[in-house]
Amino acid sequence: MKISVLGCGRWGSFIAWYLNRNGHTVTSFGIAEDPYVLEFFKTRTNSYVTFPESINLTTNLEEAIKDAEVVIISISSQHLRDFMKKVTVVRESANKKFVLCMKGIENTTGKRLSEVMIESGIDKNNVAVWVGPGHIQEFTRGVPNLMIIDSYNKELSKFLVENFKSDLIRYYQGDDIIGTEIGAAAKNVMGIAAGMLDGGGFTSLKGALIARGAREVSRLIKAAGGNELSAYGLCHIGDYEATLFSEHSHNRKYGESFVKGERFEKLAEGVPTSLAMLKLADSLGVEMPITKAVYSIVYEDKEPMQTLLSLFARTNLNEF
Repeated sequence: MKISVLGCGRWGSFIAWYLNRNGHTVTSFGIAEDPYVLEFFKTRTNSYVTFPESINLTTNLEEAIKDAEVVIISISSQHLRDFMKKVTVVRESANKKFVLCMKGIENTTGKRLSEVMIESGIDKNNVAVWVGPGHIQEFTRGVPNLMIIDSYNKELSKFLVENFKSDLIRYYQGDDIIGTEIGAAAKNVMGIAAGMLDGGGFTSLKGALIARGAREVSRLIKAAGGNELSAYGLCHIGDYEATLFSEHSHNRKYGESFVKGERFEKLAEGVPTSLAMLKLADSLGVEMPITKAVYSIVYEDKEPMQTLLSLFARTNLNEF
C-alpha cells in the first residue's frame, strides 16, 4: 500500500519507519522552511529512528498526497485546521483516506480533531484516528504494545487495522470515535498533573489521580455523546503508564519541570488541551476539577501544589 505521513516529528517519523517496516511504500513529508526537517532529511536520522533508503522524502505536499492510498497526519493538534487549508488545495485529497495520529482538542473551539477534518471538507467516512499507549523508544527496541484505530466508518477501521497490524503493534477496532478522541486528548492533561505530583514529592497520589481522572473524563465523554467506558480503555486509562509514569512522557516531564521551576523545551500537548477540554466541558455543563486545576496552574499562574492539594477540600461525594 502507498502511504504518506504528513509530519516527520517524533511520532510522524516513527509511523513512517513502522509502516515501512511492515512492507508498505511510505513517503514522509516535512515543511521545507523547518530547520529540523532539513537536517533530518539530509541525515535520515533523528533521536528516535533512522530511515532506510526505501522511505521517500519530500517537502512537496502535492507530491506527498496525490499518489497515496492513505494519508496519515501527525502534527501539533492546534495547527491542524490551518494545515488542512493547504491539504485541501490539493485536488487529489478529496477522496483520500485520512488517519490522525495525534491527540488533542482544538482550544479555540473545543472541537475534536476529526470534527476539524470534516469542517475542512473531508468526508467523515474517510477520517480515522490512531491512538493508544506506547513509546517510540520501546517500539524501536522491539517491545510490543496495543493501540486502537477508530473512525465513523467501521469498514475503514477494519481496513486500517488489518493493514497496519504487526508483531510490534496489536490493534483494536474502536466503535466510539467521540470517546476515543476525548480520552486520548485528556490523558495528556492527566500526565501534566502526574508530573506535578512527582515534582512536588506527592507521587503516591498518582493512584488516586488515575481513578478520579478517568472518572471525570468518562463524564465528559458521556455528555459529548460517547460511551463513558471508553475512558477505561486503551485510548485513555490504557495509556496512563506511558503518560503518567514513563520517563519518556513529555507531558509528565513538563509537569515535573514546571513545579521545579525548570524549563522544558519539548511539546506538551496537554497544555492547550486543558484549555480546550474546559471549553468543551463548559459547553456541556460538565465539572472537571482536575482539568481545571491544571488549567489554573499553567494559564493563570496558580501555585501548583496548593492548587492540586486544594482538591482535597472539595465536598465529600459518593465515588460513583
